[in-house]
Amino acid sequence: MTATTAPTLPAETLPAREATRSWWGDAWLVMTRELLPTVRDPFSVVFGLIQPVVFLGLFGPLLAGSVGDGLPGGDVWAWFVPGILVMTTLFGTSTTGANLLFEMQTGAHERLLVTPLARSAQLVGRSWKEMVPIVAQSVVVVAVMLPFGFSFSPAGALMGLVLLAVFGVGIGSLSYALAIAVRKQDWMFWAVQQTLLFPLLILSGMLLPLETGPRWMQVAADVNPLRYVVDAERALFAGDLASSTVAWGAVAAVLTAALGLLVGVRTLARSAR
Repeated sequence: MTATTAPTLPAETLPAREATRSWWGDAWLVMTRELLPTVRDPFSVVFGLIQPVVFLGLFGPLLAGSVGDGLPGGDVWAWFVPGILVMTTLFGTSTTGANLLFEMQTGAHERLLVTPLARSAQLVGRSWKEMVPIVAQSVVVVAVMLPFGFSFSPAGALMGLVLLAVFGVGIGSLSYALAIAVRKQDWMFWAVQQTLLFPLLILSGMLLPLETGPRWMQVAADVNPLRYVVDAERALFAGDLASSTVAWGAVAAVLTAALGLLVGVRTLARSAR
């Protein structure tokens, strides 16, 4: 009597997608999955345009009337519009953790964790999803401001959107990490997010120039990575592509993305245990 052995499947019978799956493919898959609700109900994207338009329509004229001549370059819209685009990115990506809180309540998050998708790809894919409507909103904001005298460098604007995407990955990942950390007390998410958001916003020089502020505020702004991103966006939209301001903004965006992914991946790994 001879022993029988279980037949082995040849490698070519494995699912082709599993064999060719890559990190970029994982991130793209997560992004498309997260985008489906937005595509089916685009009202949220349209509603998201209200905030930047309100700031441009109401805050912009006040800024021009009060400190317009004292702004770097003297052009109010060239100074203000790039800052509004950064603000839109900051608000959009810093609130993404709220979506994760809802998924954890419904069990969708746990089902995603047991898939073979890379943890970092899940974070990046979710952040990319937030950047898609933000880029669409940014294009609309720029188009709306053109009749009011706003001019920009097309190449610089494109580089600026890439810079915002990198920065948004970091902020979005930190937002997801915060949501996981406070999942048993979800009200804490908004308390921490709002507490951190507005000091970062004010100390970035996004809405008002910091040059006329007190010395302690200028020192605090020097350690705020968001300030360097804002300054870089202004330089890029003005066409100053090779300046040190752009370089420092790129460093701040990359470091924010690296920190966000590091914290986010570790938090995701712990939540899966």
